[in-house]
Amino acid sequence: MFVKANERTDGANDMADAPPPPSRLPLDWIAAALRRERTRAGLSLSELAKRAGIAKSTLSQLEAVSGNPSMETIWALAVALGVPFSTLVEPPAPAVQVIRAGAGPTVHSEQSSYTATLLSAGPPGVRRDIYYVWLEPGTVRDSQPHIPGTMEHIVVGAGRVKAGPLGEQTELGPGDYMAYRGDVPHAYEALAPGTMFVLVMQHV
Repeated sequence: MFVKANERTDGANDMADAPPPPSRLPLDWIAAALRRERTRAGLSLSELAKRAGIAKSTLSQLEAVSGNPSMETIWALAVALGVPFSTLVEPPAPAVQVIRAGAGPTVHSEQSSYTATLLSAGPPGVRRDIYYVWLEPGTVRDSQPHIPGTMEHIVVGAGRVKAGPLGEQTELGPGDYMAYRGDVPHAYEALAPGTMFVLVMQHV
């Protein structure tokens, strides 16, 4: 493995240079998810709004791709529908997914300055290992396929890295996120000194 045990702080300040998160969620994702889950649950607009403790007009606006819902509103709807919060905000993921710094579905709290960007929701029945990786330019870390069903997730903290399945590698910078299959040949290559990233290995 290529994870170092010693602590490092070089380049940590680069994380502060990442662009701020977007000011609002992609409403078309939420609208489509709300309609899908409400239909699946067999609930009317009025019944779902009542269960979630929100106005029917608010729910109607959300399904019509209007408004700017808060974290609390979406969470209340998720609870009322009996689905994870991520079900309502996460878009369908392609085989290789990249989320640039400042992008991705972001929610804001009405009660504090808390802001969160969902990078990836954990599917049922999976195991995840989390690594903090340091990599320097000059060498390429070639990785053979892991066990079938493995997915890898990367969030860059400092420097730049080129990573992903062979033939589909993407250059990433501080704050960028990428997800890809880990059960195919893949590689990591640092493009700048002091490159650091968080690697999450997800096993079925």
